[in-house]
Amino acid sequence: MKRPTGWRLALTLVVLIGSIAAYVYRGREALKKNPTAPPNPSIGDVLKNGLKLGLDLRGGIHLVMQVKAEDALRAEANDAAEHLKTEAGKRGVTLGTVNPATHEGFTITMGEDVSPAAVSDLVKSALSPTDWASDQSGREMRVTFRDPARIEIEGQALRQAVETIRNRVDALGVAEPAIQPQGNDRIVIQLPGVDDPARVKDIIGTTGLLELKIVDLKGGPYSSPEAAAAAYGGTIPANLELVEGNAEDQEARTRTTVYYVLERASAVTGRDLKNARVGQDRFNQPAVEFFLNAAGAEKFGRVTGDNVGRQLAIVLDKRVQSAPNIKSQINDNGIIEGNFTPERADSLALVLRSGALPAQLVILEERTVGPSLGLDSIKQGILAALVGIALVFIAVVVYYNLAGLNAVLALTMNAIILLGAMAWINATLTLPGIAGFILTIGMAVDANVLIFERIREELDAGKGAKAAIDLGFKKALSAIVDSNLTTIAAAAFLFQFGTGPVKGFAVTLVIGLCASMFTAVFVSHLLFDLLYGSKEKVETISI
Repeated sequence: MKRPTGWRLALTLVVLIGSIAAYVYRGREALKKNPTAPPNPSIGDVLKNGLKLGLDLRGGIHLVMQVKAEDALRAEANDAAEHLKTEAGKRGVTLGTVNPATHEGFTITMGEDVSPAAVSDLVKSALSPTDWASDQSGREMRVTFRDPARIEIEGQALRQAVETIRNRVDALGVAEPAIQPQGNDRIVIQLPGVDDPARVKDIIGTTGLLELKIVDLKGGPYSSPEAAAAAYGGTIPANLELVEGNAEDQEARTRTTVYYVLERASAVTGRDLKNARVGQDRFNQPAVEFFLNAAGAEKFGRVTGDNVGRQLAIVLDKRVQSAPNIKSQINDNGIIEGNFTPERADSLALVLRSGALPAQLVILEERTVGPSLGLDSIKQGILAALVGIALVFIAVVVYYNLAGLNAVLALTMNAIILLGAMAWINATLTLPGIAGFILTIGMAVDANVLIFERIREELDAGKGAKAAIDLGFKKALSAIVDSNLTTIAAAAFLFQFGTGPVKGFAVTLVIGLCASMFTAVFVSHLLFDLLYGSKEKVETISI
């Protein structure tokens, strides 16, 4: 029976042309975004840029970083403690000593002149009861996070860290970065094409926590922590803190480590920052100018106005950068001095502009791939793919004769569809992805082998050539679908739970298997019909 081939041929051509068009389109789009691309790119340039390359092929840096959520919890607890002190002053309640905050909360130590009942009422009214729990034991009260509040702060810290890192990376001009949360406290960062990994790590990992704090009247600087403590009778009060910094000689510009005693509460923080840029200090050396928003300017003006003649410590990431004297009221701007190089000043300004990280980041995994190594991977991967495909083509042609050429055409179209589909969905090609491409060709030819062997069995059973072809495709279909669907299911799990290169392998494999079912079952059958369908009677077929 003659089977219609018109609509099947049209569909095959549409898929083939669409795949080629998608690949060429992505290549041209990539060249438009590349400032170093030639104004009139050749077809070779377009084909080279049709697929987005992963780190292992293009070169770059891969980082897995952990967000230390304890820092965000500690900061939140410290804010709550400061709010409680403010409310106690407004209501005339004697609070007692509020001890330094931890990631669990803070404690209040009440003296004999403090009413525990009044403190308890203050805590319950000033702090949200859905976020905070209080537990009193004698004259000590523990104020701790409730679980929902703690979980929300940890999640917010992760989200804010991702957004802050993305802002910093965007400011660096890295093309097509991948920044994604992983689990509850980790961030996966992939930056292709990075040529200075050390600077990138420094910018990404710098917390960027800017604080302006008043130096205590007896706050130093001191040459050692012991000397600082001795000035306070051996113990620094709870409302003060010891912070390390640098002292510079104005003549020789030498730097020595010193220690300051600062008021624990910040006058202004990086959250009040509007902008930061590179400037110059009084020695015409690189420095960082910062500008405050309206709320920050109001607070800064009030603090500097009330403390004229005292020192103001500029603290960055828990280290005093400088501690100038306040000569007059300052409202909306200031300068950070620190013997910076131009590059370091530019990096610090970038970090401050993009916002402070809510918590410290710890590098758990780091992989750096040089562009030359990536180029070697591309060459070797392509060579491996071409050799593998060539061997498969030779094997099927030798073993199945003319039917083997049918398989070669189907496999070629399979490769074109795979590349076009990956380009269209903007998938990233990795070295494991090339392995997935080779595996796809092997599984695709397996489908052709199943079909051809079924056709041979039907011919041996005495069926006519056309009937044998139809029965071969029909009876092999269930085995082909079953084997491909089980592999696709396994690849789906790899994509869902894998990271980086594993996902690249899974994406390539899934797209390739879907394409192979189309080419092996639909296109290959069409080729048989085009070859033998117009003949009234077919005595033999070359298989």
